[in-house]
Formats: sequence, structure tokens, C-alpha cells
Amino acid sequence: MSEGSEKTKKSKTLVGWREWCALPELGIPAIKAKIDTGARTSSLHAFDIKTSHTEQHNRVHFSIHPIQGNNKIIIQCHAPIVDERYITSSSGHKELRCVILTQLVLGNITREIELTLSDRDPLRFRMLLGREALSKGVIINPGRSLYLGRVTKHELRILYAPN
Repeated sequence: MSEGSEKTKKSKTLVGWREWCALPELGIPAIKAKIDTGARTSSLHAFDIKTSHTEQHNRVHFSIHPIQGNNKIIIQCHAPIVDERYITSSSGHKELRCVILTQLVLGNITREIELTLSDRDPLRFRMLLGREALSKGVIINPGRSLYLGRVTKHELRILYAPN
């Protein structure tokens, strides 16, 4: 291996097929995401999605259950709508979804990503990280999980404790 390629490899963040991340602008300190290189755009579980349109702003208000298997924790969110797109799911179903921009924190990486909003309640993961969000500075090892660390149930209780 050449010296240049070794340096490039060292500057990248290694992630597994699922990782804990945060969406601080949405008030989400921890959410487990499935890494999905088959999806171009990332997706976030949302329900009670309501849009508002004015001459100056298009906004979306929505709720999130950020923790798998826990429907008691509800985070209320709002964000500007940057686009609306038809997204085809892995089952072939087409759905028109709101697209928002928000900050992602994944290990030592902080970047703005696009997220589509969809009711993912019947699915195992509340969030999918697509290849656009991971295109720079990330190496994915599909044989490993939670390279960047685990978040315990106790830590989740503290992170999501009411103020």
C-alpha cells in the first residue's frame, strides 16, 4: 500500500452497519441509524407530519419516536422544507416526502445532511443513513456494528429525561 493511500485511510471514520448518531438541530441527542448505501437520501421516522406554506416559508412540523421499541418518548420538531420528492422504498412503494436539511453528528463527523420524513414505525430502524450523507470521510465495514460506541438504556433515560 502506498503512503498516500494509507494517509487517506487514516483520515476516514470507520462505521459499522448500524451506529448511534445525533440530530442536535432537531433536539435528538441519540438515535440508532442503519447504514444503507442502497439508499441515496437518508430517511427519518416521523409521524403527525403537517406542512405550512406561506409566501416566504415552507415548513414542516412533525413528531418523532427516536428510540426503537419506545413510543413513550416523543420529540416535537419543525424545519424548513427544502424539497419534496417521490421516494421509492425497497418494497417498490412510491411516496411523496418532505425533505429537510439538518445537522448530523456521527462520531467525530458533523455535517449538514438531507433527510426525508416518513412513517417508519413498522420498520426496525428509526433512521436510515444513505450514501449521500456518508460519501465523504467514511469507510463502512458491513461486518461490524456500533464502531463508534454504544448508548445504554440508562444513558438514553438521562438524554431524554424531561427538563
